[in-house]
Amino acid sequence: MGKNLIQQRRGKGSVTYRRHTLSAPGMARVENRGGATILALLHSRFHTAPLARVEYEDGAPGLIIAPEGVRVGQRVLISSDAPLATGNTLPLKSLPEGSLVYNIEAQPGDGGTFVRASGGVGRIVGKTGEGVIIQLPSKKRRLFNPECKATLGIVAGGGRPEKPFLKAGIKFHRVKARHKYWPIVSGAAMNAVDHPFGGKRTSRKGRPTIAPKNAPPGRKVGMIRPRHTGRNK
Repeated sequence: MGKNLIQQRRGKGSVTYRRHTLSAPGMARVENRGGATILALLHSRFHTAPLARVEYEDGAPGLIIAPEGVRVGQRVLISSDAPLATGNTLPLKSLPEGSLVYNIEAQPGDGGTFVRASGGVGRIVGKTGEGVIIQLPSKKRRLFNPECKATLGIVAGGGRPEKPFLKAGIKFHRVKARHKYWPIVSGAAMNAVDHPFGGKRTSRKGRPTIAPKNAPPGRKVGMIRPRHTGRNK
């Protein structure tokens, strides 16, 4: 008797694969409210970087991605005329070339989309008539709207990928806290009862992909069947 595939069990949304977002502190995004004061630095298992709980000038609470070097009680500004200091958020058109930025907006007003992981940083490498060119942590360069805002500084929590897991047990508990599917097992390594690609052969597990003789066009892919079998005489 067969069973559902891993993809099917995950898509159903069972407890094993569902992420408990009720324990999340909230959505970290920069709102255009003039300025804010950092009240506390928080840890979120849904973010690799620490978060900063802030209170805006109008008294509204919020969460932002914390940069390196900030402290509780520090005031950060979100304005086009804000000084060039760590933690301040300005439009890209107001930042000089060579500035280190993070939490870059993809569209003006979305609160930040790019460069949000711990230790991440982007660099403004040039300005053209079409927009502002920023080099992302992947070394890829992307063109942004000059009206998009970005925060000055480097995302806190750098050096996280440099610490090895050392053993699978530590990785298991780390991934379990985030409710992610791990380890990822290929279908060819499973038994035939667990996956359509599974089989009992140990040297090369999986089902053969030889196209049948009467396969229609479009399905005759993979290992094309031989014209005949046996030794030529």
